Amino acid sequence: MPKPSEKILIADEDPDVLDLVARQSLGPLGYSMATASNGPAAIQRIMEFHPDIVIASLTLLGISAKEILVALRARGLESLVIVTAPEGQEKAALQAFRLGAKDYLSKPLREAEVVSSVERALSEVRLRKEREALALRLSEANEQLEHRVRELTLLYGIGKAIVSLNHLDRLYDRLMEGARYATGTEMGWLLQRDDSGRELLLRSQHGLPQTVAAKLNQPWDDGVAPLVLASGEGLRLAGEGLRRFKIAQLCKSVIVVPIKAKSECLGVISVGHKEAREFSEREQAMLEAVADYASIAMINARLFRELENRAASKRPGAG
Repeated sequence: MPKPSEKILIADEDPDVLDLVARQSLGPLGYSMATASNGPAAIQRIMEFHPDIVIASLTLLGISAKEILVALRARGLESLVIVTAPEGQEKAALQAFRLGAKDYLSKPLREAEVVSSVERALSEVRLRKEREALALRLSEANEQLEHRVRELTLLYGIGKAIVSLNHLDRLYDRLMEGARYATGTEMGWLLQRDDSGRELLLRSQHGLPQTVAAKLNQPWDDGVAPLVLASGEGLRLAGEGLRRFKIAQLCKSVIVVPIKAKSECLGVISVGHKEAREFSEREQAMLEAVADYASIAMINARLFRELENRAASKRPGAG
């Protein structure tokens, strides 16, 4: 069944042929039609209209159907060409086939033959487009699979870092690196509650101004983190929604997710873009996965401190 998106160009020097093919034969079937009465006009219409099928006369004025075939091949265009000519032009038609023509129709044209020829050619066009669409879907699926493998590799690497890195600051930097890689961002920061639970300390950062970076291991408030800690839910902000917050001076879009251990929020991890760009749910999910690892690291560090304090209290002369 014809589709409105299927385009056909008829190029012929005879107005009666243009009327027969475009208006009487193919137009009523629902194809998108265009016409040209000479060779140069046909070339221009091909470049503008991008037809699936070109029905071109071998006796076309200025540039013939054979020259149109050569031009299509030179430009890498995939329009299929059906050539037409008066009876007795079989030799010229044979040359056109050698140049890539898909069919040949003798004049005077007959409506049924035109429709049949066009349908045969369009069957090939449709098959080619289906193959291209399938190739595109396969390419996209492979790209998604490769991206997923990179994500899993990243998370596996972070998990290994948690058990292999003893220095907490280095571990936080590794988490920060993973967060930015997972979300494709230029900047990020990790805030952790201090022992009193009242302030947030900047424990790791990348891409923040030097005036902020100088506050490492000191209290710093980005304006959004307290809201996320209070709600316990991640937040994506961009554009107008971000402007009322302090962090809008540094970035145009941001994801902030809590670092949670059961019902307790230990801090937040955030990433941002300098340009306004909406983050996806997938990117937030990846950042939340990194935050889960940050939670494990913080809990492990807390337990280690408690063990050290307990051991110190039992030493001779302690207390």
